[in-house]
Amino acid sequence: MVLEATGVYYLDLAVTLHKAGWPVSVINPKSFHHFAKLKLNPSKTDGADAALLAEYGECLKPALWQAPDEALMNLRDIGRQINRLTATRTQAKNRLHALRAKSTTLPLLIEDEIEGIERLDQRIQRLSAAALELIRSHPYCQPLLDHLRQAKGIGEVSGVALLAELLVLPRELSSAQITRHAGLDVRLCQSGSSVSKPGRLSKAGNAYLRAALYMPALSAVRYDPNARAFYEALKKRGKKKIQALCAVMRKYLIGLWACIKLNLPFNSSLLFSHVHSKTP
Repeated sequence: MVLEATGVYYLDLAVTLHKAGWPVSVINPKSFHHFAKLKLNPSKTDGADAALLAEYGECLKPALWQAPDEALMNLRDIGRQINRLTATRTQAKNRLHALRAKSTTLPLLIEDEIEGIERLDQRIQRLSAAALELIRSHPYCQPLLDHLRQAKGIGEVSGVALLAELLVLPRELSSAQITRHAGLDVRLCQSGSSVSKPGRLSKAGNAYLRAALYMPALSAVRYDPNARAFYEALKKRGKKKIQALCAVMRKYLIGLWACIKLNLPFNSSLLFSHVHSKTP
């Protein structure tokens, strides 16, 4: 049975089939989209898609899907809701700043926006407490969270967000695979001597994971000497600040994944080359 990972709509069916003993493969919709283009399929109907999915499974033999631990899936759901509420709170704070910038703004509007922000703070705190309780009740989550928090820039909130996304993944994934999963892999576009575009991040992966890595990477280039040396070395090679920062995010992700796989504390000196650490 081959299913596309379309939002959350496939999950209940995949879990039900897996519990019933059926072999299930969950594939990236983008992969199936390109397969359909390769087959020059002219129609887009449920019947045509079902036949193509069956052919996809026959031709490519995708890996079998394993249902994640239910508690870890709950943790991921909470982490993603915290991410969404945090983004909403940021928007509300921006609106409040704009309202206060006008001398003619009604006090009622300012009070309303402040009340909304306070309510969002309460919801985030309640969900964060629930996430920490789930982590404490799970047999091996708390030590892993402690390992991740050894990294500069990763506190309780970002640690929970990262752990929530990483723990539902198969432990056998390699560093290259985890990088692709986060959309932090570099996409090259070169053909002959006429086409040679700069490499860009694919951004085809987990946006929640990228969002959870951004602020820790910013803190790392300020407070972790190894990450800072790596960041500065990339800038000296002509990389833009955002390119160098994304490279730090990719390195951090690889290091955090190693912590989870090996059950070891984060150590940036093992992650970044000693050549960079000697950069003046």
